[in-house]
Amino acid sequence: MTIQEIQNEIVDEFSMFDDWMQRYEYMIELGKSLPLIEDRYKTQANIIKGCQSKVWVHAELQDDKLVFTADSDAIITKGIIAILVRAFSNQSPQAIIDADTKFIDEIGLKEHLSPTRANGLVSMIKQLKLYAVAYQTQLN
Repeated sequence: MTIQEIQNEIVDEFSMFDDWMQRYEYMIELGKSLPLIEDRYKTQANIIKGCQSKVWVHAELQDDKLVFTADSDAIITKGIIAILVRAFSNQSPQAIIDADTKFIDEIGLKEHLSPTRANGLVSMIKQLKLYAVAYQTQLN
């Protein structure tokens, strides 16, 4: 699936819920299904700067696709990174670089997060895209 198709799927899933408490519960469930980062990658170098809670992300190239694993010490934040990993993992670095993130606005995520979590969300997206840039440079 393309990034856009995955993002559309996520938007459809979130639209099934009537209120934000249900959406938060769903995000927590998504966090439980997150491909977890190995403990050896839970290092200072893999912590996303700008997040109030700790979020670790590891990226590696497999068959010219970027594969992300992640974890967080906070359940809502873990759900947020799970959504991003789902949207961007197993895609080419160039596709990740070119992808927009308007699906975040479509599900209403940013407006329902505290300002510190919203800043963390922006930092997570930025970090995933920086990984993509770094790996795309290696491919060229």
